[in-house]
Amino acid sequence: MKKTYKIDVDCANCANLMEDAAKKTAGVKDCTVSFMTLKMKVEFEEGADAAAVMKDVYANCKKVEEDCEIYL
Repeated sequence: MKKTYKIDVDCANCANLMEDAAKKTAGVKDCTVSFMTLKMKVEFEEGADAAAVMKDVYANCKKVEEDCEIYL
């Protein structure tokens, strides 16, 4: 399953840090973050609970970029 989320991030480097953090989160198969469109596209692993995984993604992204927001 794939979902797209609106994000708020300050710079392209921060977007890259968020992308890397999301990709390392359990339950995420793949992730791309676009600074230009302010969107995060997440592909979840089969059988993963998207809402629960996104809470972990959000927590991991906050660790690397505390000013970021993901609108769940």
